[in-house]
Amino acid sequence: MSTVEHPHASPLETPPETATTFPHVDTLRAVGALAVLTTHVGFWSASYGTNGTVGALVARLDVGVALFFTLSGFLLSRAWLTRAAAGRPAPGTGHYLWKRALRILPVYVVTATLALVLIDANRALDWGDRVATYLLASTFVDATFPAGLTHMWSLAVELHFYLLLPLLMLVGVGRTLRPRRVIGLLVVLTGLSTWWHLHGAAWALGDSLVATPQWLVGYLDWFAVGIGLALASVLHEQGRGGRVVAGLRSLAAQPGVCWLLAGSLLLVATTPLAGPLVLEPPTDAEALTKNLLYAAIGGLVVLPAVLREVPSTPTTFDRVLLHPVARHLGFTSYGLFCLHVPVLHLLIATTSWEIFSVGFWPLWLATLVVSLVAAELAYRLVERPTLRLKGRHPLARRREESAATASAPSTGTSAR
Repeated sequence: MSTVEHPHASPLETPPETATTFPHVDTLRAVGALAVLTTHVGFWSASYGTNGTVGALVARLDVGVALFFTLSGFLLSRAWLTRAAAGRPAPGTGHYLWKRALRILPVYVVTATLALVLIDANRALDWGDRVATYLLASTFVDATFPAGLTHMWSLAVELHFYLLLPLLMLVGVGRTLRPRRVIGLLVVLTGLSTWWHLHGAAWALGDSLVATPQWLVGYLDWFAVGIGLALASVLHEQGRGGRVVAGLRSLAAQPGVCWLLAGSLLLVATTPLAGPLVLEPPTDAEALTKNLLYAAIGGLVVLPAVLREVPSTPTTFDRVLLHPVARHLGFTSYGLFCLHVPVLHLLIATTSWEIFSVGFWPLWLATLVVSLVAAELAYRLVERPTLRLKGRHPLARRREESAATASAPSTGTSAR
């Protein structure tokens, strides 16, 4: 598989699955993981409603999930779009799913096992709940995941997107790239999410105690934003972008403006328009407002990392996002995401701190340090060894042989 190295990317050893076509994306994965960690620490320290606007912003850092989904939509769909644009066959579904499984399941299984074995609140779970946990299906049968794994609803959504993506690409892309067909798909995905927040989740819930608001259909628009950015990047490469892509690239050329706009929308999300900051259920309109705001924020944050014309002299944006330390944090960010909630349980269980009364900064610093160490171990002992197996799939050799006859730039890695 060929790669295209960014001219300002700092040299460092990259994971086996990581391409460098979009090296800024590595650091964005770390941004998403740190945002999710911070919002969970804010909840455990009861900081949401006690620190004014800062507390409200901490509460809304769950926007990191929207960033993950946007990145996944971009990076994964781009493989289909680039091949369709070149008149090449679509990626093999079996090989694609094999790589996705290697990417997310080993660390998840380790995390789930630790949580189920070590956290007292999980000892009463029956085998059905445990099997559902390992299958990432808890939100289909219960209101949440077990203790220490409550954040894994988003990983379940991502897994379901992985499974659905080949079908979406078959319907929306086909064998040749027709932009209007792809745009039609994006409109349908956004429409489904809108309907779900306004009517669908309540309709599907009925009298069952399951987590319908945390199902894939409610977040299809976040993935759609990423697919739209992938379409824009492929059209630009082909010189077919037109005014819309030119406008997006003009905005992407100003990363500071993009992130300022994203920050402004995040401030809007802290208002009652986007619903309560804590666990009180939002109205349908509030849930939809928050969802759409997060979709826009995810798109604005990712935009300059994937559609920007890179200057010959690196800007502050390049120097920060391409710094070796920042990119390495991106490589280990999946472990950071998975393990930080079990670490929170560990800290509360082994210290004198009490949930909802511990200070935000001591808990944040301790959680960050311990989680970074755990993530580094997971990266070196679990992620990298298993990712080296990606070529062991029975279809891998066939895919590699076909790629050798018509190689194309790599499309990057997943957001996780």
